[in-house]
Amino acid sequence: MSFSLAVALLACAGICAGAQAPSQPSSGQSSSSQPNTTVTVTATTPQPAYIAIDPLANVRYDNKWDVSVAPAYRHIKAGPNLLQGSNLGGIDLTGSYYLGRRWRLEATGRGYLGTSGAAPNPYEINGPFIMEYIFAGGAEWLGPHNKHGAISAHVLGGGAWGIFEQNLRGNSPAVVGFYNDQVAPAAIIGGHFDLNRSSRWVFRVTPDAIMTHYGINYPPKTSQFDVNFAISVGVQYKFKKTK
Repeated sequence: MSFSLAVALLACAGICAGAQAPSQPSSGQSSSSQPNTTVTVTATTPQPAYIAIDPLANVRYDNKWDVSVAPAYRHIKAGPNLLQGSNLGGIDLTGSYYLGRRWRLEATGRGYLGTSGAAPNPYEINGPFIMEYIFAGGAEWLGPHNKHGAISAHVLGGGAWGIFEQNLRGNSPAVVGFYNDQVAPAAIIGGHFDLNRSSRWVFRVTPDAIMTHYGINYPPKTSQFDVNFAISVGVQYKFKKTK
């Protein structure tokens, strides 16, 4: 009886030991249970470095010299009593010299050409060509300004050479109501609207009022002041700065 009891106790002990022992995974199971990790290395291409350059960084208003050239328009009356005016086209050449912080000495030469209305006449002269050349100089004042642009004003005085008789077929200007060919006093009052494109180049618009004092030498031998509008649109170039 004691032997059977001993065998039974040994069997129970073996069963308990088997139940408590942790199961060890096989080598095959161990390798398959590990996650597959893939490391991807991406090569980066270096980007080129861009350096921002401000084309207006060196804009100045103390350049010693500047010059501008522009196609120009001018309205004029070729005679003291003409009802029809004339629209002339031409060129405006202007330069200035630095005098001080806001002041410059300015000079301009302008040439205009076009046809003009004429008074009724027995010679059937209609739309004859006239020409005018203006030379003037004076003061230019620099107004509001920054690196982007500027507004300036000028008052110029000089002379206007009016050519009114060239296309009249040898007739007197009296038959069409024109002025005589002459050099007359002239004044220009206006200014510039400048838009800087670089430290040297400027887009320029110049509106002006041009006053002339032409006369006639045929009866009633009179003269008068005429004030008419003119405008030019072009470019300006600035030379080296002052020291």
